[in-house]
Amino acid sequence: MVNGQKVVVVLPAYNAAKTLRQTYAEIDMCIVDEIILVDDASKDETSEVAKEIGITHVIKHEQNKGYGGNQKSCYVKALEIGADIIVMLHPDYQYTPALIGPMASLIANKVYPVVLGSRILGGKAITGGMPAYKYFFNRVLTVIQNILMDQKLSEYHTGYRAYHKEVLMSIPFMDNSDDFVFDNELVAQIFYAGYEIAEITCPTKYFEDASSINFKRSMTYGLGVLRVSFQYALQKSGMGKFGIFKNIVKKKWEENKNL
Repeated sequence: MVNGQKVVVVLPAYNAAKTLRQTYAEIDMCIVDEIILVDDASKDETSEVAKEIGITHVIKHEQNKGYGGNQKSCYVKALEIGADIIVMLHPDYQYTPALIGPMASLIANKVYPVVLGSRILGGKAITGGMPAYKYFFNRVLTVIQNILMDQKLSEYHTGYRAYHKEVLMSIPFMDNSDDFVFDNELVAQIFYAGYEIAEITCPTKYFEDASSINFKRSMTYGLGVLRVSFQYALQKSGMGKFGIFKNIVKKKWEENKNL
């Protein structure tokens, strides 16, 4: 626990057998109370490795549900077992588990309700192995998103995220896409609900066994990101109504006395 808050790490996994042991070994169990791994119908031994190394909660999808669908299962289970702080960490070792503590501490001490691990803040994304075209589109999309959503994030596309349970409970994330754009829909919903998001510098690690989407999928993702950002701008201005913003419980962190 951190400051009396139960910390649960969720690992959305797909073909992560080669990197899962290393990722798990670096998770500080003095901070983390429980770990959940959701295997999205992997073609390797991800689930078997997870059980071997002692992960208590292992869920395996019989059919691939996509990156967003995987996260939905992660968050539902985390809330079910009483998590106060949920940290999403990719088990492909692309993000260092060493940041779980700092990210959870910002939330446990009521500084911010959401924390993102940014690969851009440190200024070493390219030297860390991020492909040049991905870096370029990351920067372009982030500038557009900040303008449309009136925010100042360094990036919207990181897969390293931490949430207080109240944030996830106030947002209908189950209505979001099952694909990669799920992350951006969730960020848009968080801002629409009135929450602030903090960022912490995260080293970039790209290597052969790290998960990555190809150029075609990246283009589809980019178009989805732009769609979400325009929907947010229209919804906020009162010029449109979109499903992902329905049933959101609007709160402000400093006004929530139940945390």
